[in-house]
Amino acid sequence: MTRDCKLYLITPPRIPDLAAFKDAFAAALDNDLVACVQLRLKDGDAAAPDDAVMAAAELLLPLAVEREIAFLINDRPDLAVKTGADGVHVGQSDAPYETARKMLGDDATVGVTCHNSRHLGLVAGEAGADYVAFGAFFPTETKAAPTSADPELLRWWNFATTVPSVAIGGITPGNCGPLVRAGADFLAASGAVWGHEEGPAAAVAAFEAAIQAA
Repeated sequence: MTRDCKLYLITPPRIPDLAAFKDAFAAALDNDLVACVQLRLKDGDAAAPDDAVMAAAELLLPLAVEREIAFLINDRPDLAVKTGADGVHVGQSDAPYETARKMLGDDATVGVTCHNSRHLGLVAGEAGADYVAFGAFFPTETKAAPTSADPELLRWWNFATTVPSVAIGGITPGNCGPLVRAGADFLAASGAVWGHEEGPAAAVAAFEAAIQAA
């Protein structure tokens, strides 16, 4: 393994049965490879109602806390404050980084989507972002990806800065090797974990083996 690459787990865009999902969520988190979870209840451009996000956080956040895994809310720094989450992930069309940081404070984790832009990455890093997310590296059905990215971006980023990077977009155990070798600090995964035919625990174990082999 070329780096200490970890898994950044993103929830499914819809969780129809929270009680049933709780066990699958816990199973995925029982592997030390998972370093961060993002609660992202957003199907396309349609975000779930606030009460649905709050209910999911109430059930899932304690499971992450027990395992000392960071728990972030997608898009909404206000809901991150209300739920007691560890931080927030914001996109380029969401609340600005500065607004999120002001609302959450210096100790919170604030990550920023930077698509495939070196410039956006540098701006976010210089502003104080705890990590930047680049992608999409592969085709994905989880969300519409406005840009595509190449592993060379990760290599350049690691040469230019020490701000951690998250690689996102269609990442699976079968295709993650080049991203690990390029220096991704975190691999974001959603569908490859929740849709795995043997369950989320097996999916995370497969990612672990792939990262170690990279």
